[in-house]
Amino acid sequence: MHPRRFFVSITLTAALLAGAGAHAQDAQRYRLEKSNDGFVRMDTQTGAMSICEEKGAQLVCRAAADERTAFQEEIERLQDQVKALDERVSKLENSLAAKLESSLPSEEEFNRTIGYMERFLRSFMDIVRDMSKEDPAPQKT
Repeated sequence: MHPRRFFVSITLTAALLAGAGAHAQDAQRYRLEKSNDGFVRMDTQTGAMSICEEKGAQLVCRAAADERTAFQEEIERLQDQVKALDERVSKLENSLAAKLESSLPSEEEFNRTIGYMERFLRSFMDIVRDMSKEDPAPQKT
């Protein structure tokens, strides 16, 4: 046999064996189960599910909606939303508290202001008492 033909035949034999091995791996990788509407195919490596129907002489498969993935995505979306809301509430509370704290007087300032008001009212009441003791002014007619 010519060396080139020998090499080609070896290459073709290796390719056929590799193809058969890959086909055997695919056959073990996927599991097909009968269902009411057709078949369910599961990828044993990834867990992905497909719904398969017989159409003519072929088995036609389409990806199944994975509820677990959908639920996980919704949970993650809601967790992100809750986190964003918590951050927003925290910012609002901190800004409101800072505004209130900066606008409210300290205890010392409050007591001093009350003291001013007490002295003012006492002085005012003294003036009112003094005026009521005095004789009324003659009426002008």
